[in-house]
Amino acid sequence: MNAINLGIIGLGRGFMLTLPALNAHPGVRLAAAFDLRADALERFAQDYGGTTHGTIESLLADPSIQAVYIATPHELHAEQTIAALRAGKHVLVEKPMATSVADCGAMASAAAAAGRVLMVGPSHGFDEPVRQAAALVASGRYGPVRLVTAFNFTDFLYRLRRPEELDSGRGGGVVYSQAAHQIDVVRRIIGRPVASIRAVTGNWDADRPTEGAYAAFMTFQGGAAATLTYSGYGHYDSDALLGWVSELGQVKDPARYGDARRALAALTVADETDAKLARTYGAPGGALPPSAPHHEHFGFVLVSCERADIKLLPTGLEIYADDVRDLVPIAPPKLARAAVIDDFAEAILSGINPVHDGQWGLDTVACCAALIESSRRATELDPRSMIADFAQGKGMRP
Repeated sequence: MNAINLGIIGLGRGFMLTLPALNAHPGVRLAAAFDLRADALERFAQDYGGTTHGTIESLLADPSIQAVYIATPHELHAEQTIAALRAGKHVLVEKPMATSVADCGAMASAAAAAGRVLMVGPSHGFDEPVRQAAALVASGRYGPVRLVTAFNFTDFLYRLRRPEELDSGRGGGVVYSQAAHQIDVVRRIIGRPVASIRAVTGNWDADRPTEGAYAAFMTFQGGAAATLTYSGYGHYDSDALLGWVSELGQVKDPARYGDARRALAALTVADETDAKLARTYGAPGGALPPSAPHHEHFGFVLVSCERADIKLLPTGLEIYADDVRDLVPIAPPKLARAAVIDDFAEAILSGINPVHDGQWGLDTVACCAALIESSRRATELDPRSMIADFAQGKGMRP
């Protein structure tokens, strides 16, 4: 079967992390690209022989392009996705789907109207340990899920950031960037709609003035609950509980504690922006991520079923049942993020919606919005009511 001609919208860091999986997939051909950087477009033409475009409109007008991968800043996702769908293209859009429930709703509606696939990813909901845990839960072997405990402590806030990534009004901070991952993970495992969220967010560094931490309690239809905690303030590192394997599946050196803060302290705002650009595709310092020996993960996750607790690891599932503890190993990944491209290509070829479709992305962003609003109002919220409010034009744009 002929490969899908894929256009890339945004040749930044997100594209770089997914590029090995795109390169290796037999069902995808990198056929076109749009970016604002001439050096990135020149490199793309050299590497793939594809067409390059100085405007999105030009790329979308190409009838040979069947699908696009949108890896631009969060605040651009909605406009670009809707334009692509209206041009008849299938769309894989980076998480978060967008930075407001209203925009996500418009994107999902545009996909339905166009009859095209809209998939949101990569996110850690695609990680193989998460997928296998979800399958084990769905099998009912250990009874229904009662509680999921998820927490992640990182240096997220002190990694290289563009200004909008630290602007809450533009979808910056850890909620849309990081809670979207954590919410995807627990939703995928529990497999039931979210019923309510009660949360508190933290904004504790005037030099990085955005949400850097949160704690949330979620309930699900059917009675399950989940606790979600995240801190990006660069103190405790929860990878210590996962064998010092990093989020991207790489072996981590604990002696490098505090590196992110120290490196950032030496940079001006302009230096930080330049340093981040230097890690993107086409830049002299840009390099593909090395092959990961372990699966990607998003911190500590413990799934408590009626008859067992299941701990997710980058190497497998550790199961604590009534009378025995067992380790179910998962073979190392052949290629990181390959499942994302597999699911996208399969959805296009089969016509069957993927799990992480437009409705999935809308529901996840509604949970993110509810998390922020719950903290602001100091009350419990139902994400579904936020979707209804935005559909009726009642809600504020988060």
